[in-house]
Amino acid sequence: MISERELAKEIVLLDIVESVKGKTLDIECSSPTMQFSCNLEGCCEYEKIENSDIVIITAGFPRKPGMSREDLLEKNKKVIEGVCDNIKKYAPDSILIVVTNPLDVMAYLTLKRTGFPRERVIGMAGVLDSARLRNFIAKELDVNPKNVQGLVLGSHGDSMVPLPEYTTVSGIPITMLMENEKIERIIERTRNCGAEIVNYLKTGSAYYSPASSILEMVEAIVKDSKSVLPASVYLNGEYGYNDIFLGVPIKLGRKGVEKIIEIKLNEKAKELLDKSAEMTRKNIDKLK
Repeated sequence: MISERELAKEIVLLDIVESVKGKTLDIECSSPTMQFSCNLEGCCEYEKIENSDIVIITAGFPRKPGMSREDLLEKNKKVIEGVCDNIKKYAPDSILIVVTNPLDVMAYLTLKRTGFPRERVIGMAGVLDSARLRNFIAKELDVNPKNVQGLVLGSHGDSMVPLPEYTTVSGIPITMLMENEKIERIIERTRNCGAEIVNYLKTGSAYYSPASSILEMVEAIVKDSKSVLPASVYLNGEYGYNDIFLGVPIKLGRKGVEKIIEIKLNEKAKELLDKSAEMTRKNIDKLK
């Protein structure tokens, strides 16, 4: 997707298994028909990421049916520590987009392990969760998904916090277009969408929607578009939280997180966000 949009002149796909070279060659051979031009390289050596501007971290074990994102905590901790040490060595000036689960905790670990400024470590969660919410609303109302704007805050997991009051169809609040019962049903499916996909796939987790969400973030950075979108970022007093990663609205540009946007939350939403933060805090404590 990044190559098709021609957002980079050079793209490196790095993995611990050699099959990444086959995947890269396969993508490369689509360049004439998809009409893109960039240098793609698949490799197993960290030296190849030297001086990268953006590093997307998807390394780690995926969920299996019946597993929560938190079940991956110990396994993926070791993976991310090794990844971070190599990023710090070869791409010390890069902006990091963390996708590995449990996302908010792995983003926290990435920040602490690399020592990068908080503006340059961003967790990809809110864009994906919001996209899922918007998709289900569009299906329910039989409208173009492009006309639906939605906002999901909190941790990337069962405690995520969709905000109906900030979710609209061409500016019309969904609370004016749907009964509360339908809204709650859509919110519940949004929370469980990742698990629903895992249960169907059996041996992996979501691919395409996370990829498109990563793409949106990369494009905002590369084009310095100052896009306002939800992402998991390090909070230091914002929303009343400290020393934690949590999904909130941000302004994203060439330098990474340019601003954390604090919006007014009603009592119920703040209560849910507090619970979400508490769950993430517990997992961070386990990490420590």
